[in-house]
Amino acid sequence: MTTPSIVDPAAVLTQALGDASPDLMRTLLHTMINTLLSAEADAVCGAEYGTPSPDRTNSRNGYRARELDTRVGTIDVQIPKLRQGSYFPDWLLERRKRSESAMITVVADAYLAGVSTRRMDKLVKTLGIHSLSKSQVSRMATDLDEHVTEFRTRPLSDAGPFTFVACDALTMKVREGGRVINTVVLVATGVNADGHREVLGMQVATSETGAAWNMFFADLVARGLTGVQLITSDAHAGLVEAMRANFPGTSWQRCRTHYAANLMSACPKQMWPAVKAMLHSVYDQPDVAAVEAQFDRLLDYVGEKLPGVHDHLDAARADILAFTAFPKDVWQQIWSNNPNERLNKEIRRRTDVVGIFPNRDAITRLVGAVLAEQSDEWAEGRRYLGLEVLARCRVRLITDNVAEEVAVELPLTLTA
Repeated sequence: MTTPSIVDPAAVLTQALGDASPDLMRTLLHTMINTLLSAEADAVCGAEYGTPSPDRTNSRNGYRARELDTRVGTIDVQIPKLRQGSYFPDWLLERRKRSESAMITVVADAYLAGVSTRRMDKLVKTLGIHSLSKSQVSRMATDLDEHVTEFRTRPLSDAGPFTFVACDALTMKVREGGRVINTVVLVATGVNADGHREVLGMQVATSETGAAWNMFFADLVARGLTGVQLITSDAHAGLVEAMRANFPGTSWQRCRTHYAANLMSACPKQMWPAVKAMLHSVYDQPDVAAVEAQFDRLLDYVGEKLPGVHDHLDAARADILAFTAFPKDVWQQIWSNNPNERLNKEIRRRTDVVGIFPNRDAITRLVGAVLAEQSDEWAEGRRYLGLEVLARCRVRLITDNVAEEVAVELPLTLTA
């Protein structure tokens, strides 16, 4: 196909409008792009195509076809070739890429929104664009990398202290070494000094081990995570040890929902409804003394009939009742990971359409973008905890520490 070097724009427009073709915009864009490329190649050669001139420094040598995906369809771009050197329209196309930047943005946004590859393929076909594969969609979404990296590495010191933190892990499938394996995404959220929830960080690890959690927590500390008084989570392998190593003095609240599932596995099926009701009644008490008394009644109830359940409850008592060290106003927000379940469901909704990720960077890209988006929504929404109750939580802890110091020094003072 030869692109004419001289085109009468008025004649082309008149003919196109007269034909009233459904592909009018695509035809006009095709004609104008190829005309501009031809004119630019003439400028590089120093003379118009096919015209003898003493100023000519180079000559044309045919065309090479490239496809450009645009919002009005796939355009057949004819890039002029030169006999000496090369010409490439960097203002229009990036080397080794054939997608308009606006189209890349659309695909990346659809990918982030959880639109399946199949649905995106149908969408772009209506625009006259050829099929999209999962790998193409993932490559187009790499524009999100800079935003995600900035979010994952941002300093946390300015928004702190983070009195309450919740941690969780989600399993993702990824293709590595020619096979599909499971990886885990470690996620931490917290309540900042302004009372809003905030996603603190995320990290992709091979498995949920103490070393993985230790690396994750160390990164949070290095970025300025301070003032943590309570961390709520499931009984993840190695999490408690890593927490104590990186946050000395911080209490651990074992998620009541996950613990109930663990306890059910140790309880006979026919007895579980009664034990479950008794366990839930512990959390319905109005104050700390009533919670402790009801837990004692629960232990007495299962003591003789279910010794295994008794031992299970007794061993976990301090961990599942850690919330009682804080004002009752915040108990529902800190005694389980349930507030994070909405976040987990949203992550799953976005990642399920991908299924198997091509690599770990793709996991970081998509999950990181979802978390950044959610963190922005939390920042603009209502406070998760009021400033007054947060202040009481911190003042209570400071008061307790002072009381302990006075209790140690007081006998010495009286003796003297």
